[in-house]
Amino acid sequence: MIHFDFEFLLVIMTAVSGSLWLLDVLLFSRFRKKQALSRVKKEPLLIEYSRAFFPVLLAVLVLRGFIVEPFRIPSGSMMPTLLVGDFILVNKFSFGLRLPVTHYQITSGDKPKRGDVVVFRYPQDESQDYIKRVIGLPGDHVSYYNRKLSINGEALPIELGHVYQGLGDLNQMQQANGCDRAGASCQMFIESNDGVDYTVMTNPATTYSINGEVFVPEGHYFVMGDNRDHSNDSRIWGYVPEENLVGKAFMIWMHWDWREDGSGLDLSRVGQKISQ
Repeated sequence: MIHFDFEFLLVIMTAVSGSLWLLDVLLFSRFRKKQALSRVKKEPLLIEYSRAFFPVLLAVLVLRGFIVEPFRIPSGSMMPTLLVGDFILVNKFSFGLRLPVTHYQITSGDKPKRGDVVVFRYPQDESQDYIKRVIGLPGDHVSYYNRKLSINGEALPIELGHVYQGLGDLNQMQQANGCDRAGASCQMFIESNDGVDYTVMTNPATTYSINGEVFVPEGHYFVMGDNRDHSNDSRIWGYVPEENLVGKAFMIWMHWDWREDGSGLDLSRVGQKISQ
C-alpha cells in the first residue's frame, strides 16, 4: 500500500502557475508597461514565481504522469523481491497512457503478462496504491492449495531455493513471519509462471493459509504478493480491474528504511531490476 495524492496537487499547482503566467503575458504585462511610462515597474512577486515554477511543474507532471513514477514500499507483502523501504520506479506507459487524476486512457498499450510486478489502485479504496505480482489473466482458472499454485489445471513449476536469511527488516518482519535470525522457518522458492522465474517466500509455521480456486473474469487480473503467507491480495479481496492499473515496476532506485527497527540506508539495492 503506497499513497500520497501528490498527483492532484501537482496538476492544480501546474494549472494555477501556468494560468497566472499566461494572464500576465496576455493582459497584466501590457498594463504595467503603460503605467510604467518612462520608468521600469517591477514584476509582481506572484507572477515572477509563476513564470519560474511553471516549466518545472509541467516537466514533473509530464514525467510523473506519463513516463515514470516513483513509489516507496511500506510493507513486506512482496518480500523477498521488494523490501520495506525500497524506492522503485514504475513504467507509466507500459499498459497505455492515462490522463492524471481522471485516469482516462488515451492510448492503448501492452496487456499485463503473468509474472509482471504491477502497481494498481486498490479496488476497495482507489485512493491507495498497491503493488503485487500478476498471477492470473482474464479467463484463467487459478487454484491455490497447500501453498502451491496451478493455472488452468497446470501446477506451476517450483524449485526449492533456501531458507530466509532475514534480509531487510531484521526484527518486525521476522517476527511477523515467524522467522528467527537464522531463517529457521521461512522458505524461499523459485516459481515459474509462463516462462517468468521469480522468488516467493512461504512460512509453514503459520496456521493461516488461504486455499481456493477462481475463474478470473474478463477485464480483470488475479494478483498475489511474493510473501505468500503475509499478503493482502486477490485471494482476499478479489480482482484488479484493467482500468485500475497504474504501471509496471521495473527497478529499485534507492533503499532507505528509516524506522527504528529498519535496515537504514542500503546502497547495494540501488539499480536492481525487479524480477519479472
